Amino acid sequence: MTHPSAAELAARVRGELARATTANRFVDMLESGDIPRERLAWLACEEYRIVGSDRRSFALLAARFPAEPAGEFFLGLAQGEGQALRLLGHFAAALGESEKNLREYEPKPFAQAYPAYLAQRAAFGTASEVALAMLANLEEWGSYCSRTARALQANYDLDEEAVGFFKFFSESPPGFEEQALSVVESGLAAGDDPEEAARAARLLHAYETAFWEALAEGLS
Repeated sequence: MTHPSAAELAARVRGELARATTANRFVDMLESGDIPRERLAWLACEEYRIVGSDRRSFALLAARFPAEPAGEFFLGLAQGEGQALRLLGHFAAALGESEKNLREYEPKPFAQAYPAYLAQRAAFGTASEVALAMLANLEEWGSYCSRTARALQANYDLDEEAVGFFKFFSESPPGFEEQALSVVESGLAAGDDPEEAARAARLLHAYETAFWEALAEGLS
């Protein structure tokens, strides 16, 4: 049986996710200024847990798959999450949230489904699953971050430093797509199942949707 190339698989999955994408109520309301300011603290606190978890997940993947191209790819993602965590601190501080508040916040279960699934794949999945899932979902995540940064500055009087976390994720790092495709291609050549990789991307997309829905819970 002939498997698709990494580029073909990524294009197919991106099309599937585009068709499955629905309106993001939280970001829509943020752009209209209808998100209560205290709800912004939810965003900061949920991301605090997510970024910390994802950093460990990528570090685990780098340890599980140290050979190139996967090792460098996942190590770079782990380092990026470390940088994002520092930037998130500026957002939290602008909201008046201390490190203690971030740690003690009770997370919403469905907001944390995304990092839980990524951690599961980091422990038990293949490099191609995670690389494809990140690649296929990054553009949508980036667009939400870009919209969030603009809305926070326009409607909530946050400065450039405070929205740095969201601007950091607004665009993919240079060479990210080429690296991700290389990891997927390498995994497929080694026998990874392309359908399992596609399934991982779809599930990660669904869990990201759940994250945004959890943030908008109870808002009309």
